[in-house]
Amino acid sequence: MRISFTLILLFLIVCLRTVAQISPGPLAEPHTHLEGISNCTNCHDLGNKVTNAKCLACHTEIKARIDIQKGYHSSPAVKGKDCSLCHNDHHGTKFKIVKFDQTKFNHTITGFTLTGKHAKKLCNDCHKPQFISKPDIKKKKFTFLGLDQKCALCHADYHQKTLSLICSDCHDFEAFKPASKFDHTKAKFKLIGKHQEVECIKCHKTETREGKKFQNFTGLKFNACSDCHTDVHHKQFGTNCSQCHTETSFKTIKQTGGFDHDKTDFKLEGKHKNVACNLCHKTKVTDPVKHDKCYNCHKDYHDNQFTNLGVPQDCIKCHTNNGFQGSTFTIEQHNNYKFMLQGSHVATPCLACHKKQEKWSFRNIGIHCYDCHTNIHERYLNIKFYPDSSCENCHDQSRWSNVTFDHSKTNFKLNGTHAKQNCKACHFKKDSKGQEVQKFSAMTMDCCQCHTDAHYGQFSRTETCDCEKCHGFEKWPVLKFDHNLASFKLDGKHETVACAKCHKKVTIDQKTYVQYKIKDVTCKTCH
Repeated sequence: MRISFTLILLFLIVCLRTVAQISPGPLAEPHTHLEGISNCTNCHDLGNKVTNAKCLACHTEIKARIDIQKGYHSSPAVKGKDCSLCHNDHHGTKFKIVKFDQTKFNHTITGFTLTGKHAKKLCNDCHKPQFISKPDIKKKKFTFLGLDQKCALCHADYHQKTLSLICSDCHDFEAFKPASKFDHTKAKFKLIGKHQEVECIKCHKTETREGKKFQNFTGLKFNACSDCHTDVHHKQFGTNCSQCHTETSFKTIKQTGGFDHDKTDFKLEGKHKNVACNLCHKTKVTDPVKHDKCYNCHKDYHDNQFTNLGVPQDCIKCHTNNGFQGSTFTIEQHNNYKFMLQGSHVATPCLACHKKQEKWSFRNIGIHCYDCHTNIHERYLNIKFYPDSSCENCHDQSRWSNVTFDHSKTNFKLNGTHAKQNCKACHFKKDSKGQEVQKFSAMTMDCCQCHTDAHYGQFSRTETCDCEKCHGFEKWPVLKFDHNLASFKLDGKHETVACAKCHKKVTIDQKTYVQYKIKDVTCKTCH
């Protein structure tokens, strides 16, 4: 009994070992067609393990990639390793021969680095049958092979074969729009000036072609500006817009080699050369513009001060095209009016009389002196000496200091040295504060009002000085004094005695002067 049990046990062990030597376990689902002892040599060499050669003999698509040194299996991470290290079998039909963490997989080692939008995609977003072009690979239930790096393999050709299929020449992997790598300078039409600021859609219109939206980037006409722009001149100046305009701005006209305005009936001169066209041509450039008179374009700055029977006079009579500053109005022209320019008035700038306020005034500004000049004598000089407050009764227009007043009309006629004096010497005096004060009507006949009494009142019978009794107006020495009219008459030897022998200098109250009034005239005073 015990012997029979032992034999049975040995038999079972031998049978199980034999079965185990034939097949370690069921093959994974992709390899189920290789089940059976007769198929072992498809993968195994007799007496040896599974070899790479056997694997690649079946997986030709991988071998082809390895042969050309491309793809994941040719990368340093895999190259030279046994296939069985990653893809072993006999673990059951549900066993995954290909397994790895897709979230950590380094796609760069496949030869295609994921950047931009591609880096955010899941594996199965791209590795799907519809993107596989080779039929033998496409029929596989599961594979990461068969994709091409050409954009059109996964993406629809938006340009519908009108442009190169190498999308990376113009686009990056961040976004399809805008085409950040596109360089318009390499196109047939170079973008210059304002064209650089124009949105692409303005020239490259979107249309529907073959049922899909399509933006046309080729075949556009650009030989003439009118291919895109409306000719506002209606071909009056030809079709070569660049003859006058620049690509910087349509409103910028070439100063040289551009439109020749001199060919019109209004030649541009002076300031007009720098005026923008639209300042005169306010509607269409070709619309006629009145230009017979300056006021056709310019506002009458002088507010109708220059009109003739209600018609404004043209600015060109006084101004030039070089600017409104300054005037060509001559002195001779000015002298045809009520106020003639003479003397210093000839050198007076126009604005001194005509621009006393913010704006210029030319009408009714006055013709009398006091209309412009302050009457400084108003409180000091009797109006009878200058009727109507006319300064010209004394002064002339050449120089204010030239005075022609006839002093004999007053009570004090100018004689001798007085006639040679400047008016200011007598009529403008400084007060105790050093301020200049006028004196005209307030002046008297008292000599001491202007002159110092050298005799300190010896000959004054009143509070006034009357030097004229002894002195003349030509020279100060005594010419008119008669000693015989004094209290001591000169006779005999006294007639030849020098004045200084009797009239000597004295100092009284810190005042030194010649004493002429001698109280005691008896002989003992001198002898």
